[in-house]
Amino acid sequence: MKLDVIKLDAGKAGSIELADEIFGLEPRGDILQRVVRWQRNKAQQGTHSVLGKSDVSYSTKKIYRQKGTGGARHGSKKAPTFRHGGVYKGPTPRSHAFDLPKKVRALGLKHALSAKATAGELVVVEDLNLTDAKTSAVAKAVKENGWKRVLVIDGAEVNEGFARAARNIEGVDILPSMGANVYDILKRDTLVITRAGVEALEARLK
Repeated sequence: MKLDVIKLDAGKAGSIELADEIFGLEPRGDILQRVVRWQRNKAQQGTHSVLGKSDVSYSTKKIYRQKGTGGARHGSKKAPTFRHGGVYKGPTPRSHAFDLPKKVRALGLKHALSAKATAGELVVVEDLNLTDAKTSAVAKAVKENGWKRVLVIDGAEVNEGFARAARNIEGVDILPSMGANVYDILKRDTLVITRAGVEALEARLK
């Protein structure tokens, strides 16, 4: 797959040959769903907790005699049937993470990149070098290219000047090539990868 390469000022910078086994696959929703669910579950804190019958603070005295009342034979106000009683089998702190094979994770990233390429939402830029590394310069480049919610993936190291200038711009996120992941790619409208980023991703996924 051949794609035009542009500069940040929207000028042309030649073209690049993208590996079909990474950027030219037919996107599969089931694989993308599996990887996104794995990512979100792994990120979930799992600190949810409620008070059970043994945790609530209440008198342990038997509330009324066992027999002769005509009612249920209750022994404690802590029971879940009473107001302010403990919760029965409520959520407790736990990890929501589950294992997913590395091959499936890698395949998910390939399908996410292919999905952006297929939808025409993949842009390759020469580099992120700016003559004047200021927020206004990055904002101008983003506006001129028509990017709204954009994820920028650089090479092994992110261009510090660009990252510093872009951190206050809403809708612009930057990651190194090793940080590229399915959820962040699919969440944005446009995926921008530098030439170095393409090379790093191809070396990582081949």
